[in-house]
Amino acid sequence: MLTDKAAALAITPVSRETESKLQGIVDNLTRWQKIKNLVGPSTLDEVWLRHIADSLQIAAAAPDAKLWADFGSGAGFPGLVIAATLVDVPGARVHLVESNDRKSAFLRETSRLLGLPVTVHPERIEEVVNRLPPVEIVTARALAPLSDLLEMTSPLLQKGAVALFPKGQDLANELTEAAKCWKIKAIELPSLTDPKARILRVEQADKRVGGEDDDTN
Repeated sequence: MLTDKAAALAITPVSRETESKLQGIVDNLTRWQKIKNLVGPSTLDEVWLRHIADSLQIAAAAPDAKLWADFGSGAGFPGLVIAATLVDVPGARVHLVESNDRKSAFLRETSRLLGLPVTVHPERIEEVVNRLPPVEIVTARALAPLSDLLEMTSPLLQKGAVALFPKGQDLANELTEAAKCWKIKAIELPSLTDPKARILRVEQADKRVGGEDDDTN
């Protein structure tokens, strides 16, 4: 039987150098978790499958992107993991937006220890979103319903960014609800870690005016 780490890397293989960075993230998370509750304790025994592989598949959904923003970064999933895949990419940068003090401190320490191309913004999303530099991809994991995510990320989407939102089995309902207020151009990508989950790639989202027809793809 494969270990948690081996199973995760079988699903989302990475280079030896990236694996070393990812192990560093897990090791530091384990140290911090003993003092600060950064992730659900029940997920720590399966951190590679539940968090690392789940984050790596988001990075794999935009393999050429260098500039990312991750909203509600929490313990660094997917933001720190994405940054670990970009260490040797010239000009790469991942902006982690996390207002919780202990979590933003963890993000800063981990990125410093591992030399990750990260900028941590210890602020609320609405306070920083209009001051972020241009990014290619914006993501958020387990943060909010789709309609709220579109509101949060709209300033970046309007500037040409694409959103990658990992979503669970309620995605269809979230799309239906969001379509009441948004015209959405999006595609659903299969999840490598959960057959019931999807990654929603939002290429365009515009606020509806009146009773326009639903253009959701």
